[in-house]
Amino acid sequence: MSGVADRLRAASGALPIALALPLVFLHVDYQPGFTVSAGSTSAHVVLADLAVLAVLAVTLAALVRHGVRPLRPALPIWLSAAALLCWIVASVAYGRATGDGYAWRTHVVSVGKFAEYAALALAVPVLVRTREGIAAIAVSVATWSTAATVVGACQFLGLGIAGAWPAGYRQPSFLGHHDFAAVSAASLAIALAAVVLGRGRVPRLPLVVAGAAGGLGIVLSGSSAGAIGAALELALAALLTWRRGRLSARRLAELAAIAVAIGAGVVVLRGHDLDQFVRFLGNERPRNPAAAGVQTYSQRTILAYIGWRIFLDHPGVGVGWQGSADYGNYGRYLPAARRKFPGTAPLAFPSPQHPYGVQNAWVQSLSDLGVVGALLLVALFLTPLRLVARLALRGPPDVSVVAATAGGALVAAAAVWSAVGLEAGLPIDGVTWLAVGVAAWAVTSASSPERR
Repeated sequence: MSGVADRLRAASGALPIALALPLVFLHVDYQPGFTVSAGSTSAHVVLADLAVLAVLAVTLAALVRHGVRPLRPALPIWLSAAALLCWIVASVAYGRATGDGYAWRTHVVSVGKFAEYAALALAVPVLVRTREGIAAIAVSVATWSTAATVVGACQFLGLGIAGAWPAGYRQPSFLGHHDFAAVSAASLAIALAAVVLGRGRVPRLPLVVAGAAGGLGIVLSGSSAGAIGAALELALAALLTWRRGRLSARRLAELAAIAVAIGAGVVVLRGHDLDQFVRFLGNERPRNPAAAGVQTYSQRTILAYIGWRIFLDHPGVGVGWQGSADYGNYGRYLPAARRKFPGTAPLAFPSPQHPYGVQNAWVQSLSDLGVVGALLLVALFLTPLRLVARLALRGPPDVSVVAATAGGALVAAAAVWSAVGLEAGLPIDGVTWLAVGVAAWAVTSASSPERR
């Protein structure tokens, strides 16, 4: 009993993070909230915001008490994150100065929420001092992912809960399709890292559950970006296993089978959309475009085209954070888009009534933040990836597993961001910043044996 109590005490620092994650990984529509107004600007605050702010408060208190020493080993990660956030803030000022229709008050609130979630990254190396704490966060992610997959499976079978789509179709669970895929990919990353690099003292059953919930969750979400993210995770796992001299034919076949199963499952659920997209690429026009429905992939292609055109006219600094969703910035490109994609349903094009945005974070970073902002967004992912890759290959056993988990979650999140616009307060924001924080923890722990 004393051993259990000791482990609980060792993990206590991670509890604020572990308890906040179920709210962070929950769609805003299912959270109570209230509106805070300041002059003509207002912000809607939900439980996830309060949970993240509570984590931030505990983190700042710990920094005041113990100093910034836990942050120093991962300084390149913090510099890349700070540079991106500062550039986003500057882009709002730029957007306001250059665009009369730039909704800067709304965008300021969005920037605040986006930066707020960065507290999760800061909190991990500051609050989590032991491997038991990192395990507590992993348990929270895997447990919540399992719950999301159970809900998604019930929706798939016809249970009309949490905004379910018709039975037999892709499902949003309680997150939304792409956020469901992102959280599921994080759970899959936990299982893959532990199994490929060595489970240590972790029983096999929880890892199997975490991996199965993650893989099935990606399939049920029907997110092709999520499937690509899972493929990248599995490729990373195979590469790490090979570099460590452990890649057998059996292990490679197992990883390939998982990739094929996830990819095939998503293709089956998205078969109609894929068929329509192939027709779209072949310029096959519907007989009555006005009556045709909006096709997901073709619409995303149109929105990416508009975002690219905005970037070409504003290559240096873009049009400001989320400025690509303002009619004053995208309206001039609508005639060209309609000429380039004739026969597409009118509703597929953005309008003041339907300001869809670019819906691809990588293209949107170019249109909104310019080349500089896009490079800083890439650096947010590549900087921790470069550091954890070295640790996953040559770090201490416990640290290597954590590093591989962070790397897998980061590459999967990068893929899912290709299907999601740069928005604040989404579960994928939480996945991204949490993965950055776990990467920083691995770097810090590699240089601090007392943490392991």
